Amino acid sequence: MSGSTEGDLTKTGMALKHDREWDYELDRILEAIEERDASKVGLQFPEGLKRRGPKVADDLREVAPDDVTFMLSGQPCYGACDLDTYLMRRTDVFVHFGHTPMKESDSIVYVPLFSNVDPFPIMEDALAEELAPPEEDADVGLVTTAQHMNRFEEMTDWLEERGYEVHTRRGDDRLTKEGQVLGCNYASADIDAEQVLYVGGGKFHPVGLAMEHPDKRVVIADPVNNAVSVAEHDQFLKQRYASVHKAMGAEKWGVIFCTKIGQGRWEKAQEIVENNENAYLITMDEVTPDRLRNFDMDAFVNTGCPRITTDDGPRFHKPMLTPGEYEAAIGEKPLDSIEFDTFHDTW
Repeated sequence: MSGSTEGDLTKTGMALKHDREWDYELDRILEAIEERDASKVGLQFPEGLKRRGPKVADDLREVAPDDVTFMLSGQPCYGACDLDTYLMRRTDVFVHFGHTPMKESDSIVYVPLFSNVDPFPIMEDALAEELAPPEEDADVGLVTTAQHMNRFEEMTDWLEERGYEVHTRRGDDRLTKEGQVLGCNYASADIDAEQVLYVGGGKFHPVGLAMEHPDKRVVIADPVNNAVSVAEHDQFLKQRYASVHKAMGAEKWGVIFCTKIGQGRWEKAQEIVENNENAYLITMDEVTPDRLRNFDMDAFVNTGCPRITTDDGPRFHKPMLTPGEYEAAIGEKPLDSIEFDTFHDTW
């Protein structure tokens, strides 16, 4: 199983010598260009992979017709909910790298960039160090991110061969694959198991999962950083409690409605403004500290991507809360009822 060549760039005939960790699926992009007789192609990369954009464009130029123009999106991109709609409307083929589709579209080629990192050695370590053995608790949930979905069935089989009963589900319409989690959605963890194995890089996803499902023990098997740990969310909660406390005396609230295609919660933003005469609706695409600094507000409520609040919250000059935290700050619900803010369904 660990010797699978699926997603291995060395087997595609169009190997990217500059980066063999990800599969850019250049053959599939070239097929779309030929099928649509495209003359303009847009390429959108998430922030961490923008530096790869010029080299991918170079590789495509070598094999595409000479009259094809490749354009790189310079807009910020943090997920499949964050499409460059301006570029998309002005190209014959629009390629979105790094994420699976949040909403299927014939006009977009999604390239999830499957990882070639072997997940099984770190899964072996997770079983030895943190997961309860099957004779003690045979039920285990399995979740991962888009980058490792190409090995999900193999990972499921691997656990079952070791005596576990693996519980998985697709989640809701915002999720494309069985067992997939996003930074804003953990519906795939709504399963009948008290322990969940998360296979993927970083701690943001498993910490969010642990906050939304405090009854579950979330074991992290990180094949990128070669580390095993258990998701702890106590420190994260303390930070959120501190932000809510700072906002409790706020009089003027800025309510942010994000205009990005997959991040707007208009009804939630409108509800807050209608019920608070000291709340003001602010619309914007990219929510940054600099853009909000000139607004004379005591605190902000972010109805856009939850990660703006959780990742960047400390960078804002005034408290930045989620809608649930806002309700706690104005006394509509107790502080200890705060949960991780998540998105459900598509735009």
